[in-house]
Amino acid sequence: MSDAALRILIIGGYGTFGARLAQLLCDDERFCLLIAGRSLAKAVAFVTSLGGRAGKEPVEFDRNGDVYKQLSALRPAVTVDASGPFQTMGDSFRVPRACISLGIDYADLADSREFVHKIAALDAEARAARVFVLSGLSSFRALSFAALDRLAQDFSRIDHVSSGIAPSPHADVGPNVVQAIASYAGKPVPILRNGRSATGHGLIDWHRVTVAPPGCIPLKSRCFRLVDAPDLDLLPQRFEGLCSVFTGAATTPQILQRLLAATAQLVRLKLLSSLLTIAPLMHRASKLLATGEHRGGMFVHVSGADRGGKPLEASWHLVAEGDDGPFIPVAGLEALIRKLANGNRPADGARSADGEFPLQAFERCFKRFAIQSGTRQVGPADVDLPLYRRLLGSAWERLPRAIAATHDTSEGGHKLSGRARVERGTGLLASIIAAAVGFPKAQDDVAVSVCFTTKGRTELWTRDFGGAGFGSVQLEGNGRDAHLLAEDFGPFRILMAVVPDGAKLRFIVRGWRFFGIPLPLVLAPRGDTYEEEREGRFHFHVEVGGPLTGLIVSYAGWLEKDGV
Repeated sequence: MSDAALRILIIGGYGTFGARLAQLLCDDERFCLLIAGRSLAKAVAFVTSLGGRAGKEPVEFDRNGDVYKQLSALRPAVTVDASGPFQTMGDSFRVPRACISLGIDYADLADSREFVHKIAALDAEARAARVFVLSGLSSFRALSFAALDRLAQDFSRIDHVSSGIAPSPHADVGPNVVQAIASYAGKPVPILRNGRSATGHGLIDWHRVTVAPPGCIPLKSRCFRLVDAPDLDLLPQRFEGLCSVFTGAATTPQILQRLLAATAQLVRLKLLSSLLTIAPLMHRASKLLATGEHRGGMFVHVSGADRGGKPLEASWHLVAEGDDGPFIPVAGLEALIRKLANGNRPADGARSADGEFPLQAFERCFKRFAIQSGTRQVGPADVDLPLYRRLLGSAWERLPRAIAATHDTSEGGHKLSGRARVERGTGLLASIIAAAVGFPKAQDDVAVSVCFTTKGRTELWTRDFGGAGFGSVQLEGNGRDAHLLAEDFGPFRILMAVVPDGAKLRFIVRGWRFFGIPLPLVLAPRGDTYEEEREGRFHFHVEVGGPLTGLIVSYAGWLEKDGV
């Protein structure tokens, strides 16, 4: 570490988000990280485990103590407040005010509507001191507005905006986050609805959304319940004529969300004054009931009119796998600090962080993690697109040419022919199911043809293996099954995520129905099913089996257009 290293004070430096920021910065020797919190022992333990080439100092820091004295002793170049909860601070800006008076730049992860909205009151002081004060450099605010800016480019008018965060049930949600949620649960939340000021209720009002980046396995459909986020104030200021705004969070598993919503109703009915007193219990419950996929995500949805005045909807989606989700809220802070290290300062003054960084700045950070994002659009020109183009959205461009040509069907469809090898399961139940569906018998080399017939927004696939045929209907899922490929075999519907994977297009089972009734996913038919381009030719590999049946059928081969 050089003597000129940028000293960065991270308040809450060993907490859920402060620790992630330190991990992102610790390999850069241009920084000296001051890992701060109320417990010096915890700061020491975290610094010991951190590693990396950056300088690191554990320090004790109490935000409720003499902030000016503590900052004077540490003399950081920039202070990052990653602790919270900001909802309980109101307009008490003790840390940013002290930073301004000492000439220290400041940024935070505030998600409090009041705190972020009122930070502009410090603007004149910050300008006079020649420092910047950026509030809300987190998922709601910085990232959601960056995504919104990208989506807005195709609109002449924006009527409705909704956004939401869906954390993994296994994410290490800190007690301060839970306390922040508890502060407004069940209480009136001012919102914009039908172009007028209205009142919602925290954790009670809800929207159902499927988070599904193009070409990625979607999250399961979730209810996003209203949170009192800064976006609810700032979005109407940005888009004149906006009709409605919604920001939500989707807690999983669903039983935990229903418990929180039911408890929030007690506050709404004034049977409880607040959930703050049971916030520690809520935190323990979130850990105790942590079940389900270790995946989280985020979305921003916009509707209005395109440049030609026609109706248009567009959405941005993000999914993070495993433990990578908590890095998302600190990506903006990392971009800010690296910008400072490169000698590029934000403008002086105090303001919310919306629009401070373009979406590309966040995407550069996401590349290091199992984080996928992308956009979807629905307008007049998209209605008549082929089924797979609609499902894949922007991921369509990643398909190998042979696969894209196969699925680029127009009204009426087309026919492909080739050769295949077929295997059949030997179990009694597998044989019964195979016969009922009409799957072909086992054979090493058989002529095969597939006729794709397009009618409206559905496709009929008629397969012929040496004179023995069977068919299915493919269509786009809706409602809870949005963004999934639905394939109907008689009374059964199989729901699949369609995921590009290099030269392959994979089909991953995400659910199934019998006469519309959901069945347990663990019992769903599945197997290694994909399409592939090999030497410029379309190849297919289909496996159908299940835990109760074993292998039912497997067939693989190639196809090309008749006459090729």
